[in-house]
Amino acid sequence: MQKSLKPNLIARGYVAIKLKFTKTNHFELKAIVNGVKGNFILDTGASNSCIGFDSVDTFNLKAQDSEVKAAGAGAIDMHTQVSKKNSIKIGKWKQKKTVFILFNLSHVNTALANHNSNPVNGIIGADLLKKGKAIIDYNKKYLYLKL
Repeated sequence: MQKSLKPNLIARGYVAIKLKFTKTNHFELKAIVNGVKGNFILDTGASNSCIGFDSVDTFNLKAQDSEVKAAGAGAIDMHTQVSKKNSIKIGKWKQKKTVFILFNLSHVNTALANHNSNPVNGIIGADLLKKGKAIIDYNKKYLYLKL
């Protein structure tokens, strides 16, 4: 019988965030960016956390042009912008001075819609997962972040 990670990690200063497993085999979670709640995909393969251009005003982001071209999820050479000095809260875990890459997420949301899944505002990537010393319990569907 497998013991649960939860009590051990909570005792070590982690917070538990419940994940939702979607029909597209992604984990989704709620996060608060600059005081506004949004829906995000958890993507360990994304090097940076991202927010779609259509959510810039929603999250009060200050966008700056970027030389970086985004690639992923079947698209390449996408125009990006960057937004610095943002706050994010996932469960009880908080991070200030968070940087988000901004780009067109319509291809992601179209794919989600084709599977009757809800659209997302963005992607939580490896940059934030690393800062939070993330541990993912795929079986129990929890993300653990270190306070």
